[in-house]
Amino acid sequence: MKSKRFLCLAAASLLILSACSGPANTGTTAGGTTTAPAQTTAAPETDAPGTEAPSTAPAETPGNVVVDMPVASRANGVITAEEWAEMFPEIYASYMANLDNSETIDHVEEYPAIAVLYEGMAFNKYYNSARGHLYTLDDVGATGRPHPLSNCLTCKTPDYTALVNSTGVEVYKMEFDEVMSQIEEPVSCYSCHANEAGTGKLVVTHQYLANAVGSDISEIDPVILSCAQCHNEYYFDPETKATTLPYSGIEAMHPDAILAYYNDMGFSDYTNPRTGTQMIKVQHPEFETFMGEGSALRDLGENCADCHMGVTVSEEGKVYTSHEWISPLKNEELIANTCAKCHDGEQLKEIHEFVADIQEEAESRTIAIADQLVELTEKLATAVSSGDYTEDELNAIRSLNRDAQFYWDFVFVENSEGAHNSKLTKYCLDKAEALCAEAMKLFK
Repeated sequence: MKSKRFLCLAAASLLILSACSGPANTGTTAGGTTTAPAQTTAAPETDAPGTEAPSTAPAETPGNVVVDMPVASRANGVITAEEWAEMFPEIYASYMANLDNSETIDHVEEYPAIAVLYEGMAFNKYYNSARGHLYTLDDVGATGRPHPLSNCLTCKTPDYTALVNSTGVEVYKMEFDEVMSQIEEPVSCYSCHANEAGTGKLVVTHQYLANAVGSDISEIDPVILSCAQCHNEYYFDPETKATTLPYSGIEAMHPDAILAYYNDMGFSDYTNPRTGTQMIKVQHPEFETFMGEGSALRDLGENCADCHMGVTVSEEGKVYTSHEWISPLKNEELIANTCAKCHDGEQLKEIHEFVADIQEEAESRTIAIADQLVELTEKLATAVSSGDYTEDELNAIRSLNRDAQFYWDFVFVENSEGAHNSKLTKYCLDKAEALCAEAMKLFK
């Protein structure tokens, strides 16, 4: 099993068979009890949402202890997780538990094929696994990949989000070091709630997501939207350098439509120096995969929190939503409190095996197709240097190479290894394999 993503790759998949079909939790009160669906609002990029000082009227914590609403102490107006800690001590403790997910793995060593497939960009040399959300700033600062502009901070910190919302899209063009010096907090409460964590409201603080889903925003569970702000496929606009999603509306989120979007605009993330192929580097399309055609989880009405943020009970008997983001297959409490209500031990064992089978098949095929793409890349590089092909002949192979690698990458970098949507995963791998085979037939 691929170590690359195992701590979180199976996460949403556990409920493919085991989900209770009750309504998804989309919001919690201060006491952690389920309320009506949480409101989701989109923050305009010209106004910082919720950065004004909130009311200091006393509020009740989950333990019925009266405390004052926190007031942001920093100039950017963002209320930090630590400032929310007195009101929500259990939630804060679970959030801090993400520090336990500290392991990082060198993907280039783990998957030698990407040294060839990502040639032309720094991912082919510096590509480490993601770890706990509290390490986002540490990791972006330590990566060997160059980052001259600040736009790579988009999903690393609420401080950057607040800066974009208060200043405008010109922030994306600012130098990385200049902005990084103003940044203090990794992914935190503001990222999903703005400054409204005390009410449980979920806020789309990243305007590019609201732009991309448009009027379909009302059709998407607010909890899914919260995670979708960062767990998505995106690119940096060539002119504004702004973080942008390559679609408009739910129907256009399919990988076919995303590839057509990129091809129509002639976009590429990098060019392979030996083949001349202009490549797309897919990011982490969990949102697009989860919402895609064939998603059993979506069709069951599940959301990200159902699997990644289980409701739990403290030693004092307080009920709250855990903010430690882990795989449900690693969360025995979630299994015992949620899945076991409807499924006995043997059924739960079968679910583990079912998910493992999905992931093992996806992993095996992903590695095999990567090897095919490496072979294609090497043959194309040889063809380019041989002088035996016309530019039109080379471009025909390049086009197939680009598209095949896009479909492969859509699976390779999606953090569920097939479990979020096994049908779409199979579709993408089938497309990648077929396009690769078609390209190989064009060599003399």
